[in-house]
This record gives sequence, C-alpha cells and structure tokens, in this order.
Amino acid sequence: MDNLSENKSVRLESLDFLRGLIMVLLVLDSTGCYEYIQEAIANKESFGFAIISQFFHIRWRGIHFWDLVQPLFMFMAGIAMTYSLSKQTLRKDKFIKIAKRSALLLFFGLFKRIHSPEWLSLETLDVTDILTQLAFTTLIAFFLFDLKIKYQLFVCFCILLLTDFLYRFCSVPGFNQGYTEWQNFGNYVDWLLFGQKPNEYVFINWLPTAVHTVAGTVVGKIIIDGNRQLRFFLLSGIALLIVGYGLDFLNVIPIIKRIATASFVTASMGFCFLFLLLSYWWIDVRLHKKGLLFFHVFGMNSIFIYLFSEIVGRNWLNGYVTIIVTPLFKMFCVADSLILVFASLCVFTVEWYVCFILYQKRLFFKL
Repeated sequence: MDNLSENKSVRLESLDFLRGLIMVLLVLDSTGCYEYIQEAIANKESFGFAIISQFFHIRWRGIHFWDLVQPLFMFMAGIAMTYSLSKQTLRKDKFIKIAKRSALLLFFGLFKRIHSPEWLSLETLDVTDILTQLAFTTLIAFFLFDLKIKYQLFVCFCILLLTDFLYRFCSVPGFNQGYTEWQNFGNYVDWLLFGQKPNEYVFINWLPTAVHTVAGTVVGKIIIDGNRQLRFFLLSGIALLIVGYGLDFLNVIPIIKRIATASFVTASMGFCFLFLLLSYWWIDVRLHKKGLLFFHVFGMNSIFIYLFSEIVGRNWLNGYVTIIVTPLFKMFCVADSLILVFASLCVFTVEWYVCFILYQKRLFFKL
C-alpha cells in the first residue's frame, strides 16, 4: 500500500487536489466571502465566529488555519518541481526552465501588487506576494535539488538557524528588538532596500520559507522512490509540530507567521506533512476520486485563477456581480447581512466556471 509511486510517470492526484483546495480557499478570500460571513455573525463570542476567524491571519503570535495556506502552497510547489525536473536529464535544460519560471513568478507577483489600490496609496514596491516569494524559494530549492536528502535537510536547518541568528542578534538601532513588530531585522532590510519601515510581512521571508519548497522536493523524491511514505509523513509531521510548538511554548522562538520565524516554519511544515498524508492516503492509496473535478478545475490553472481573482475579481468582477445579483436576492427577502455573502459565492461560481471552460478545452496556463 505504501509503494504506490513506482515510477516518475505516475501522476500524484493528491497533489492536484491540494493545489485545487488551496486555490478554492484563495479565490473565496478574493471574493470577500470570509469578511462578509464574519460581519454577518451577530454574536462575536459564538463558535461560528471563532471558526470564521480561522480564515484570517493571526495578528502576530500563533497560528490560524489561514496562516498555513502559503506554506502549503510553497510545499506543493516543491513536490511539483520534483516531478517536473525528474522528467529532464540535462542540468542546463533544468536550470533554464526554473530560471524562466522564477522570472515569471517574480513578474506576476509584482504585477499583481501594482494593480492593488493599496499599492497606489503607499507608492512603494511590495515584494511580499506569495508569487514573488515563490520565485526566490524556487531558485533555492533548485540549487539544492541534486544534493542527497540528508544534505538538503542540513541546509534547511542552517537556513532556519541563520534566520533566528539575524533576528536575535541584529544590532541596528531601531531594528534590534528581536521579534518585535516593525522593529526587527526583516523591517531593517525593507527599510534598507525599499525605504519601507512599517511592514508586517517582510521581503526576506523568502529565506526561511524556502525550507517549505525544499522540503517539498524532498517529499517528492521520497514519493517517487516509494519507500514507506505514509509512515514518514506521519512521524515527520508529528515531530515538526512538537518542535515548532515546543520552541514557542518555551519562549525560545515565538511562532510568528508575518516574519516567518523558525518555529513558525517548523510547525507549519508539520501541518503540511499531515495534510499531504491525509490526502495522499485517501486519494492515491485508497483511490477515492469522487468529487475531485471540482478542485482539479482550479488546481490545473492555479496561477491563472489566482491572478484573475486578485486582479480582475477584486478590481472589477466582485463589484459588477454584486450590483447585478443584489436586487434579485432582495426580491426573495434575503437578509441584508447575507446578501454580500451570497454575492461573493456568485462571483466564486463565475470564476470556477471560467476555469471549467479552460479545463474542458485543455487550456492550462503554466509557468
């Protein structure tokens, strides 16, 4: 049962599912759905409000469910990279492919941010988008790809150690407060490179979060080799969670997503392993495939729908659809507090259908 992946040509459908799941969550966020649901809940002390709060980043220390989306996205990218590179033999061809991909990721990450109304008001370069960060982590993962797994893991450990050292011992006046918000080493780099100081997310997050992508390539190799994957995923996930939360509990390194502390990277990696374990076991081992099309439609065009929902959706489609459907919902006496929720779901449906048409026509936009 553990030896599912016997060769490099076997498609990992759990990867397609997880990638699609991530995009479903991100597209719903771009429609404003979570915010509207939160606003519609009158009792802020209720269980429902606590659940929907998990779909927002935690203010500073700790982990919400939403804080795991980016790590899982980068982790999945690493696994996909392994499958892609395993089909090529010449290192030169591999490098050209990865270099082009990273350049496009960087371009689209900046392009997406430039079209944000927030960027127009700040008039500063925002280099913290997930695509921008992935451009750097992809390059790091590539340069480490041909190393033995034990050396890849050692480099990951060194990256986290270096990250902690920089935050803990940076002595630049005004940016020497360790893990304090806006007064840390990451903010110093942003100020040095871009003239920015009050950033919550920082540019150098790509350094520690490269561990997510490198770990993805390690997992990809293990799956392709077919050696006791399920046990490895389970034990690794539990161990990483214990270490990550342990560092935070003992006040050694706090779990802070916004500056990607070593404890956050470790704990979030543990969740990534467990998410992969569950989906891999259910889909690729137990062969439960029913309902996967809903997620595959997004997963097969993940970069396209991410950019479409963030640029076209947020800046035009969301408002346009809301204007059209609001009178219809009022005709059916839908509560005002729920109209925006249903409108956001209508936007989601339109965007899913756009990807469904592309899926039917076998049009997949890949970097």
